[in-house]
Amino acid sequence: MLNNQLKKPVHLLFVLGIAGALLSSSILAGATLLLAMIGFATSYRKSLYQAGWDKPKELRLLHFAFWFFVLVSVCSWALEGFSYEGSKTLGTHARFVLFWPLIIAFSYTRLSANTVFAGAGLMAAVIIGLLGSALIANPGSLAVFLSSRFGGGINPVSFGNIALLGGALALTGGLFFYHSERRPLALLLIVIGTGAAAVAMLSQTRSNLIALPFLLLLLVPLLSKKRRIVGLIAIPLLLMTAIATNDRVFAQLEGFWQNDALDSGITIRMDVWGQAWRMFAENDLLNAAATRGIPGILSWALLIFIPLSVFARHLFSTHIATAHLAAAGSMVSVGYLLFGLTEATFNRTLYLTFYLLCVAGIAAAMLNELSASYVRQRRRTVSATIITMNEEDHIADCLKSARLVADEIIVLDSGSTDRTVEIARQYADILEVTDWPGFGVQKQRALEKATGDWVLSLDADERITPELAHEINHRLAEPDADAYKLPWAVTIYGARLDFGRSGRAPLRLFRREGVRFSDALVHERILIPEGRKTRTLRGRLTHYTHRDFGHSLEKSAKYAWLGSLEKHRKGKKTRTMIYPTLRGLMTFVQVYFIRFGFLDGAVGYLTAITYAQVTFNKYAGLWTLNPKRKNRTSIEEGQ
Repeated sequence: MLNNQLKKPVHLLFVLGIAGALLSSSILAGATLLLAMIGFATSYRKSLYQAGWDKPKELRLLHFAFWFFVLVSVCSWALEGFSYEGSKTLGTHARFVLFWPLIIAFSYTRLSANTVFAGAGLMAAVIIGLLGSALIANPGSLAVFLSSRFGGGINPVSFGNIALLGGALALTGGLFFYHSERRPLALLLIVIGTGAAAVAMLSQTRSNLIALPFLLLLLVPLLSKKRRIVGLIAIPLLLMTAIATNDRVFAQLEGFWQNDALDSGITIRMDVWGQAWRMFAENDLLNAAATRGIPGILSWALLIFIPLSVFARHLFSTHIATAHLAAAGSMVSVGYLLFGLTEATFNRTLYLTFYLLCVAGIAAAMLNELSASYVRQRRRTVSATIITMNEEDHIADCLKSARLVADEIIVLDSGSTDRTVEIARQYADILEVTDWPGFGVQKQRALEKATGDWVLSLDADERITPELAHEINHRLAEPDADAYKLPWAVTIYGARLDFGRSGRAPLRLFRREGVRFSDALVHERILIPEGRKTRTLRGRLTHYTHRDFGHSLEKSAKYAWLGSLEKHRKGKKTRTMIYPTLRGLMTFVQVYFIRFGFLDGAVGYLTAITYAQVTFNKYAGLWTLNPKRKNRTSIEEGQ
């Protein structure tokens, strides 16, 4: 009930915030603050989690990007001696801490593509309205008015950049409604989106000309294959038209062509950039980079490229709403990337708040739409195969989750001494007790007993989450690949890891014909025939790796030694202990930093250390298996 009560106010505030951004920055700021307050209240009551919300890792990653930017700003302020100017900048940047409350509000009220594109359409209408109001208030020569820089009552650069984004988002909304069979609404948004983009060009902002072709390119994936060629031809024509109608740029190009010289504004700017670089290079470069340059550049890059990576992944989604929201989100990130080359976008309140509200709203809406898109029923038969050995704590939950997607469950046990077989018999269609030949051979035995069109290979400590089950059944209605990787969500010491150790997506689901397992003792591989397509699903495969720390140590030591034996069997060698040490360090860096394991807190750190230790032990074990060392040890023992 509370969800329904909040839905209309939240959606209305989002539309007002986006639409009123250029009408008054106070409208944008006020709407954002009210939405954040609703998010805080929802979070305090834990309403979203009580409704069964499974916090998406994509949103956690976005949250990190916004918080890291604020953290760097705080550090920069401290290094500047807590200056007054620095405090003003920090006050602007601090708005980014509202990202997660906004996400909570939008996720709880199920913000949708309809609402996002309604806001974009209304924003485009406001932009056109601002031009109309200016024409009415200043009657006279239209030609004179159009030749001046139009800023809608604010800085022309800020107006031009934000207005161009508004027009591009409205055009994306027009395509969304067109593909959703709502043609009159689609035509309206395409017309006003085009009009808003044209008004944006009246600001004669040079960065708009750089951004325009890239924003239009992001519309191409939304077109049919036949129309994409037309779109690619139209983009340079539109760009040339925009340049020809931009008096500033056209005059500068003409001057450069005739006099071989840039205008004074560009010349001065290039001189300033050159002087800044010389000052930076002549001073303590490393110190400056460490204290100011690198963190600042990194925080800016993460704030642009993390959202871009999240959105761009879904650009070619077959789900209409998801693909169009992905294009819209990518436009915002790409636009700010290009605007930021010449403007301090995240030091200006209007730019910053607009980016905050757009990214939060579009990301939440995209993931809401994506979760709701898995509606088709599976048309392919699936066999689930599981091998076991003393897994009575896990096997029941594993087999129950497998039944969500499997028509047939096959369990091969290797002589368990606990209740594993007894429990498995209640759920499995085929259950056999065999010897233990190694992971690869045992999984191949289970595969040979499968009769389904597709095979889901699970370990006993893994679970298919309900959302992943919906996605698998949806994909197997009309498979778009021959095999699928299922991203891990390692659960250990009471915490679910979204990064670090969970950074992998093992291959688990595949079309049975022609597939086999390698005969490795450990870390076996699924061998897919050449030419077959593999994709990665979004849903999570929960992996309960260890019961406790003692079990972690025991299992890690076992896997490390089996890994040593496997590499020795393949003829691999380690001649010094330097290599195991370096490999262990590299593993820690990869798990903890490159895979963002630090976002998983203390458990993420412990897991990275444990994983690095396993790597070190594996190669140290291989070092002990060196034939020369073994012979030397035998001679010494004989003496």
